[in-house]
Amino acid sequence: MPRADLLAEASPVGSAAPLGVLTIDAIGVPWRIDTDEPLGDMARDAVIERIAVFDGAWSRFRDDSLVAEIARSAGEWALPPEGPALLALYRCVYELTGGRVSPFVGSALEGLGYGGGPGARLGRSTPDAVAAVPDWDAVARLDGDVLSTSAPVLLDVGAAGKGLLVDLVLGVLGDHGLHDATVDASGDLRVSGRRSERVALEHPFDPRRAIGVVEVVDGALCASATNRRSWGDGLHHVIDGLTGRPVESVVATWAIAPTAVVADAAATALFFSSPAEVRAVTGALGVRMFSDGRSERHRDFPGELFS
Repeated sequence: MPRADLLAEASPVGSAAPLGVLTIDAIGVPWRIDTDEPLGDMARDAVIERIAVFDGAWSRFRDDSLVAEIARSAGEWALPPEGPALLALYRCVYELTGGRVSPFVGSALEGLGYGGGPGARLGRSTPDAVAAVPDWDAVARLDGDVLSTSAPVLLDVGAAGKGLLVDLVLGVLGDHGLHDATVDASGDLRVSGRRSERVALEHPFDPRRAIGVVEVVDGALCASATNRRSWGDGLHHVIDGLTGRPVESVVATWAIAPTAVVADAAATALFFSSPAEVRAVTGALGVRMFSDGRSERHRDFPGELFS
């Protein structure tokens, strides 16, 4: 059975016993970090600080974030160091999916009820107020580390941002000599060094069941499902950038890649593109499950899918 204290959509079911464990709540979800050496106070504080800096830039639930500033007015915005690569990856999956994966879905999410301050993020939907998702080239241009916007726009980097933060946290651990580690951010998991994790792929219709298992070794597995962060009939966090509405035909996805940011972006792209198409653009190996119970996997996806 999957360990209940680890992530839901993709749950580790066995790994080497950790010597260091850190459990925290960050960016709205539980995190667990396991290391094969003791996790000292300096490393712990550095991890918490890195998460806080990331949240201060990219959170759309804070009035003082960079995202909040971009939402208030048009202008030129200096991005944090991780910003250009994040938006470049977004552009790849934006083009792959014909605009369906977009970082500009924030207003659509808020109109559907996924907004407000911390602690009040999920609420009633107001379908008549759902905002259209703007075309990327009509509202924004990236030049080096500067994002220029022609109008106020509300970013939401949830399609890849949590995976990126997992990678950044793993980098902090490495800076403190902790090279054998697992960083699990409730759906986004990365394993480094000599560690490995046997992971259950949670059935989106029944969290007590799995549709398969996979071994993650020195890489990342990210998952997304429409039963997570949902708040009403047909209302969830995976938004089609062409319609501004939640997707319907695909209900869960999983992607494996060397880094969590790529796996996270690929897992989102799988709601709109086939595993072969996602593999060709991102290099990630994916599985997706449809609302009728069918599943589709890339032929090279490791692990086992149950019939």
